[in-house]
Amino acid sequence: MAFSRRFSLTASLGATFLGLLAAAVPATGAMAQTAYPAKPIRLIVPFPPGGGTDMIARTVAQKLTDQNRWTIVVDNRPGAGGNLGVDAAAKAAPDGYTLVVGQTSNLAINPSLYPKLPYNPLKDLVPVALLSSSPIVMAAPAGSPYKSFADVVAAAKANPDGITLGYSGNGTVAHLSGELVENAAGIQLRHVPYKGAAQAMTDLVGGQIDLYMSSVPTLLGQVRNGKLRAIVLTSAKRSDQLPGTPTLEESGYKGFESVTWFGLLAPAGTPAAIVQQLNKAINLALQQPDVAEKLRSEGGEVLGGSTEKFDQLLRAELPRWAKTVKASGVSLD
Repeated sequence: MAFSRRFSLTASLGATFLGLLAAAVPATGAMAQTAYPAKPIRLIVPFPPGGGTDMIARTVAQKLTDQNRWTIVVDNRPGAGGNLGVDAAAKAAPDGYTLVVGQTSNLAINPSLYPKLPYNPLKDLVPVALLSSSPIVMAAPAGSPYKSFADVVAAAKANPDGITLGYSGNGTVAHLSGELVENAAGIQLRHVPYKGAAQAMTDLVGGQIDLYMSSVPTLLGQVRNGKLRAIVLTSAKRSDQLPGTPTLEESGYKGFESVTWFGLLAPAGTPAAIVQQLNKAINLALQQPDVAEKLRSEGGEVLGGSTEKFDQLLRAELPRWAKTVKASGVSLD
């Protein structure tokens, strides 16, 4: 009888211990799931080091590291207009440890430009947060007779296809923005595509081409040192870095806006809790004065906002740029 009571007591205590242990296991698992990140995060930049996308990525990554004690490794994966890097991110494990900085070209333009694009930005990626945007600026050599966009329009109408317009690569935001500008103004310019900005800038400063279109950061230094003249901006409002340069809206083309924007994305299937954690951290980083000043000093505008805001922008931009790509007749393999 005593043996039976001891056995019952022991069994009862054992059952209680096992019950407590079982209750503790889910709690421990839940704690492990929220301990993100537990290892370095790879941030893919689909362009070479030193460019505008790389600068934005490294500025934000450094602030995320400082604020959260995270380890973020920037991985430059240039090639195919940014497609290689974005594709690598789209095919990565959806665990929050691979992110990518996308932009207008490789997210909104390339799906229409490349018939065999290996990823679908809406299905294979999830928006995390917008980072910044930058207007496109049309510039001319300092000694050019074109001092305003009205001068360009008048000359182009008097001599169709007689004014050369350079840009870096067919199908880029600058190229397609040029197409939009021509359509809006009813003019025809002679396009001169370059493989990169370096040679184009040399030719522009030297007067080998009449005009050049690119993002503000690319041209800002040469405008400031007096070698180039900024003619007009494609954004809805003026740039803080080029306050004396009017927009196309101000020049009489109502509703015109064409900018290049940058945002952070993760592979589709990344847990929503991790996406929201990243979104919150990025928005906090963008609100810091040193980050905002760095991005603005390069001609950008700080964006941020919710994941839904980024998703809505992407869904609106895809058909808009598809129409422009189709009108331009450009297609790349």
